[in-house]
Amino acid sequence: MSKYADVIKEARKPENQIASIPDTAPELEVNLSIKVPKALRRHWVAEAKRQDTTLTAAIIEALKARFGEPS
Repeated sequence: MSKYADVIKEARKPENQIASIPDTAPELEVNLSIKVPKALRRHWVAEAKRQDTTLTAAIIEALKARFGEPS
């Protein structure tokens, strides 16, 4: 048998199978739109880039800190 056939045969053994069943289905993401002054948005985008993050990450962090997460 070729070495590839041996590798495939070994991989097909039940003890080598990894059944990854997610605990929960990923939650559907939706848009959250707010109106802010253009100058503030430019400032926040620039600051987020300087800190190597995104406005989305910063907003999510702030909302979780203020309101928490559902139980």
